[in-house]
Amino acid sequence: MTGAAKIRCLVVEDSEVDRLRFSRIFSHAKPACSVDFAPSLSSARTKLMDEDYQMIFLDNSLRDGLGADFAMELAGSRRMGAIPIVMVSDWPSPFMYAKARSANVKEVLTKDQFNSDVLQGLLPYGLIRH
Repeated sequence: MTGAAKIRCLVVEDSEVDRLRFSRIFSHAKPACSVDFAPSLSSARTKLMDEDYQMIFLDNSLRDGLGADFAMELAGSRRMGAIPIVMVSDWPSPFMYAKARSANVKEVLTKDQFNSDVLQGLLPYGLIRH
């Protein structure tokens, strides 16, 4: 990426408080990130049909389903299967880790682990052209 190019990220998170926290973390990212938020899996599906993203940050426990199941769904898509996914969840379970591995999720983190330094280490996934 050169110049003012940004990594386009989609954050799928239903908690307004967590969306604000993510917003603050992403505001310090280098390279810069353009972040869209989806409060549900349904909203995420719509955004993914309308826009192109280089990375997805996904909560597991959402009002309309499990993020791990959504990651599996995306992994099976020709168009979206190559988008790097990072799961950021309050309480990752062993079952969620197994599904995440099957869906080629790049990282599984707790929300407490996710901060600016961790984000900086993850952004190279979004720079890789598929």
